[in-house]
Amino acid sequence: MLWKILIVLIISMIPLIELRGAIPVAIGMDLGLPEWAVLIIATIGNIIPIPIIYFFARKVLEWGSKKKWKPLQQFCNFCLKKGKKGGEKLLKKAGNYGTYFALFLFVAIPIPGTGAWTGTLAASILNLDFKKTMFAIIAGVLTAGIIMLLVSLGLFRWLF
Repeated sequence: MLWKILIVLIISMIPLIELRGAIPVAIGMDLGLPEWAVLIIATIGNIIPIPIIYFFARKVLEWGSKKKWKPLQQFCNFCLKKGKKGGEKLLKKAGNYGTYFALFLFVAIPIPGTGAWTGTLAASILNLDFKKTMFAIIAGVLTAGIIMLLVSLGLFRWLF
């Protein structure tokens, strides 16, 4: 049982996959975990990296972008550009709704390129308030998790 929990937890911590991938995998593999447990485990796994990303990712990426090893430099530059682009997109979308509501929506809508990792990196690059960022991202992760769970249950039950 522990390995099943670890599978969901670890997959939900992987950048760009997050709980958007962990929930369908858990449902599709029929790990025998109750749906509510899959949602909770994937949500926790997706939330764990947020403070680390907020406080350290930008510094590490900026450091790596200045190194002479090309693959590291390219990866770090890619991540910084993605974070900056996400931040600019977030501010553009914010409009009348407010930055933190836009951040919530950015994380909550489960489409490729959005999620807790990108949203947190963007918030860090934009120097947004940590507590408000955490609240917006956690609410977005919960919303995305519920959406993915409903889609996964409907999709896999319909297919099989």
